[in-house]
Amino acid sequence: MQRSDRLWWCVVALSGAVMVMLGAYAAHGLAARTSAAMVDIVETGVRYQAWHTLAMLAVLAWRSHRPHLGQQVVLALWALGIIAFAGSLYLMALAGLSVGIVTPIGGLLLMAGWLALGVTALLSRS
Repeated sequence: MQRSDRLWWCVVALSGAVMVMLGAYAAHGLAARTSAAMVDIVETGVRYQAWHTLAMLAVLAWRSHRPHLGQQVVLALWALGIIAFAGSLYLMALAGLSVGIVTPIGGLLLMAGWLALGVTALLSRS
């Protein structure tokens, strides 16, 4: 396993742990502190983080058999997208901070990751 892949596995593990912690908090403790709308916002962040964390696992599994530089791009776009999109939702709901345009930029990064995945698949050798 390449050194950069070990780092990506750690990023995915951390994302999964944070996702489970915030999901549990949203399900069991957050409603007492804030409104139902804010709980929904956290749940949206957790949902997007969950799907993209799972997608990162799939790319890492693919990478272990057929490494391609594009996979690193996909992983980076999704990691940054999770931080910007889900992170901004968490900050809004849990800390009351408004981070403006960060949320849609995070969404664009997530979308760019999916497009990069398609390009990487097209460019990779069978």
